[in-house]
Amino acid sequence: MIRSGLLLGLAALVTGCAAPTPEQAAARCEERARAAQAPEVDLTIGASSNGGPFASASIGLSSDLLRGRDPLEVYETCVFELTGEPPIRPARLRAI
Repeated sequence: MIRSGLLLGLAALVTGCAAPTPEQAAARCEERARAAQAPEVDLTIGASSNGGPFASASIGLSSDLLRGRDPLEVYETCVFELTGEPPIRPARLRAI
């Protein structure tokens, strides 16, 4: 009984650590590459009937952006690190 529980636990651990598919890697790495393009800015402005006007802002800076890395290089390196293969398609990044 203990042995079968141990084997099931090991199987769950191994499948949880499985490499992403090439498409999953591309999507994950595109997010990282977009963060290397420009700061991520979030601004919220509004008003409520209870508290009146409100505003909040945040700025996100990735380490790749701070180091000045090329977003396409970030994408290609990221996909290779996740899958061991080059990207299956070009990165879909936003125009700046």
